[in-house]
Amino acid sequence: MIAETPTLTRRGTVLGVDDEEGVRASVRAILEETCEVLEAENGDEALEVLRARDVDLVMLDQRMPGDAGIDVLPRVKAADPSTVVVIATAVREVRTAVEALKRGAYDYLTKPFDVDDILLLAQRAFEKRALEREVLCLRSALAGSAPDTAAGAGFEGMVGRHPEMVKIYQLVTQIADTPTTTVLITGESGTGKELVARAIHNRSERRAQPFVAVNVAALPEALIESELFGHEKGAFTGAHARKLGKFELAQGGTVFLDEIGSLRLDLQTKLLRALQEREIERLGGVRTIPIDVRVLAATNVNLKSAVKAREFREDLYYRLNVVPIHVPPLRERSQDIPLLIEHFVRKTARECHRDVRGVSAGALEVLARYDWPGNVRELENVIHRAVVLVRSPVIQLQDVPLDVALPETGARLAEDTGPPLREACEQFERQYILRVLERVGWNVSRAARLLGVHRNTVLAKLSAWGIQRPGSGEGRSLSL
Repeated sequence: MIAETPTLTRRGTVLGVDDEEGVRASVRAILEETCEVLEAENGDEALEVLRARDVDLVMLDQRMPGDAGIDVLPRVKAADPSTVVVIATAVREVRTAVEALKRGAYDYLTKPFDVDDILLLAQRAFEKRALEREVLCLRSALAGSAPDTAAGAGFEGMVGRHPEMVKIYQLVTQIADTPTTTVLITGESGTGKELVARAIHNRSERRAQPFVAVNVAALPEALIESELFGHEKGAFTGAHARKLGKFELAQGGTVFLDEIGSLRLDLQTKLLRALQEREIERLGGVRTIPIDVRVLAATNVNLKSAVKAREFREDLYYRLNVVPIHVPPLRERSQDIPLLIEHFVRKTARECHRDVRGVSAGALEVLARYDWPGNVRELENVIHRAVVLVRSPVIQLQDVPLDVALPETGARLAEDTGPPLREACEQFERQYILRVLERVGWNVSRAARLLGVHRNTVLAKLSAWGIQRPGSGEGRSLSL
C-alpha cells in the first residue's frame, strides 16, 4: 500500500530559523505552496520576526551562531506560549531532546528533513494551535471573559470567576425577570456597578425598551428635579418648552440612578412617591403621569450610615434595598486580574487597530500585585495606555507606569518625599532583575551572567519575592 502524502487543511505561518540558506530553502520548498514561510538566520532575528508577525510554527536550528536553539526556545515561548516550537539538528542527542521538551518544545527533528514528516508536523502544529485557541475562547467564555462576542465580554460584559462575581451572575439571572423589583448596587467607584445594572436590564423582559442611566452626582443642583421628572413650559426661568424627564424617557424600560446617595432630601421624597405610586409629576405640572419603569440604584457610600446621620431617608433606603448586590473591589478578587487584562488588551487592540497580543510575565506580576484603588476602571485605563504606546506585540514591564510598578516609590516621588534609600534600592533591584530575565527569556543562568551574580542568587531572590518562572506550576504569565 502506498501511503498518501499528508496535506495541510489550514494555511498557517511557519518560521524557519537556520544559519544555512540550503536548509531554509528546503523548508520553504516543502511548505510554501500551503503555508506562509518566513525565515531567520539566528535567534535574535527570529525574535524580531515574532515581534512583528503572528507565527504558528517555529523550526529552530539547535546549532547556530550566537544562542543555540534550545536557549532561544524559552524566549519564543515567553513571547507567545501558544506558538509551536520544534528543535532541529543534524545530530540526534537524547539529552538535548529531553531538555528541549522540558523547555516547551513540541518535537525534535533530525536533518535532513523528510518531506512527509515536515508536512505532517506542520499540520499537527496548526491543529494544536487552533485547538488551544478554541480552548482559550471557551475557557474565557466560562470564566466570564469572552471578548469577541457582540454583546461584550463574559456575563453581560462582566469579567471574572471569583466566587463573589459568580454569586452576582447567579443573582442577576434570578432577579432579572422580576420586572418591578428594585435593586441597590453597592461598591467602590470603578468596580462596574453600571455593568451589573445593564446586565439586569438586558436579561429582563424590558430589554427591548430604553435603559436610561443617570449620574445623580453629576447633575447641576438646580436641574436635578427637571432632569429626573421633567418640567412644563414656564415652570422656571428658561423653561421655554415642555421637557420629558428620565423616568418618562425610560417608559417601559429601566432607570439606573447612579450615586443615589447624593440626591437631595426633598427629591428623595419625590422619588419615594414615584416608586410607591408608580407615577410622577413634572416640575410646574398639575397632573400626575403614570410610569412603568424599573428602578435600579447604585452608590459608593454607606447608605446605612447616611440614614443614621439623617442625610438619607430611611423609608427610601428600604424601598431601594429590596435586593442588595455588592460588587467587590478589584483588590479582593485579584485572581480575576489576568482575565481582565486579557479582555482589555484584546478590546483595546481591536478598537485602536493595534497588533498587541498580551503581556509579559514580569508585567503581569506587577499588575497583579498592585492594589488598584481605582478598581477595574483604573486597570482598563492603564492597559489602554500601554496598548496604544507599546511598540511590540507584548506589553513589557517597562510599559507599566511607575506609579503601578512601584506604587510606594511613585507616590512618594510625586509628593517630593522619596522612600528610604534601602527600600528604594530593593524596589529598583526587583524591577531590574525582572526586566533582565524578560530580556533573556527567563534563562536564569544567562541573566545571572548579565547581572554579575551567581544563578543561585537570582533564584533565591525570586523565591523571596514569591515569583516563579513562567510556565512553572503556579507561576504567573500571560500571552493572548
